[in-house]
Amino acid sequence: MQIYKVGGAVRDRLLGRPVSDIDWLVVGATVEDMHAKGYRPVGADFPVFLHPKTGEEYALARTERKSGRGYGGFTFHASPDVTLEEDLVRRDLTINAMAEDEQGTVYDPYNGQEDLSQRILRHVSPAFAEDPLRVLRVARFAARYAALGFQVADETLALMRQISASGELHALTAERSWKEIERALMEDQPQVFIQVLRACGALPELMPELEDGADTLPALQQAAAHHQPLHVRWACLLRGLEPTAIKALNQRFKAPRECQELALLVGEFAERADQAMALDATSLLEMLQKFDVYRRPQRFEDFIAACEMAVSGDYPQADYLRGAAAAARAVDVKPLVEAGLTGQGLGEALKGERLKALEAYKLN
Repeated sequence: MQIYKVGGAVRDRLLGRPVSDIDWLVVGATVEDMHAKGYRPVGADFPVFLHPKTGEEYALARTERKSGRGYGGFTFHASPDVTLEEDLVRRDLTINAMAEDEQGTVYDPYNGQEDLSQRILRHVSPAFAEDPLRVLRVARFAARYAALGFQVADETLALMRQISASGELHALTAERSWKEIERALMEDQPQVFIQVLRACGALPELMPELEDGADTLPALQQAAAHHQPLHVRWACLLRGLEPTAIKALNQRFKAPRECQELALLVGEFAERADQAMALDATSLLEMLQKFDVYRRPQRFEDFIAACEMAVSGDYPQADYLRGAAAAARAVDVKPLVEAGLTGQGLGEALKGERLKALEAYKLN
């Protein structure tokens, strides 16, 4: 039995980047060997085990062959006879197909170190084209390492175009696609993810609304530069699209509720926010009510942030909108209740008081 670090842990150490997760590969062992050493199996169909002390995942060396459509359409074969090279050749990129033994010796049968030095994202073998998820993964790696100068190899981009044209991208589940999209959006240069998808023909297959819509990549890039959370970045990416297009993208990838809500609100109110100083008190109140700034003030802050990301300079509307929200929230409902108002009457009176507060705010 031989144990190796593989994949990202080796790649990032060689790049001088922090190593967070470590993937372990076991060569020359059987399932029974792993059980005998106290490793606990994960799932029934996949040869992965948890270390008895650390809880880290250890996978048996395996080969795979295409047996169906999509990311899950593969049959795996794990055996003590599977070599390190046979396991590594099934991986996506050469920079992810390196291993390191317990003595620190690096095994690099597919020239991953050379591609690291040349800053190239290159596929390991033609089998790359069998897995449509790799289109999204390569685009994500391009976003992650863009600042280091990495580019997708021409021949790899050609295979990605082949996958995009095959229709296989439509076999990906919403959950798997969103996992890659989410991780890509949280990279330092998420706009590169979209650019690579566009370059390989995957964007019109996965997100045709973005192919036809406004250019929102500068806003997305700004959101990353300002370390905005995922839902703000998603809203920036979808800003400018029609509500039907935003809903379609939200539903297609089953985006988290927070992402869906903010994207729709930005789509509906961003232009109004840009004209905030010109809005009358009634329009201002309507916006604030829609955001429920009384109970969910953070959502309005996230909306303002998404609006700010779309401009390159100052955005005085931000402080103006915050002030309007504060004025509306400052209205005290207690005197109205003490005056005996209830139900619809109380609601109308409270609305009237908030309108007065916003009119006074505008004057001042």
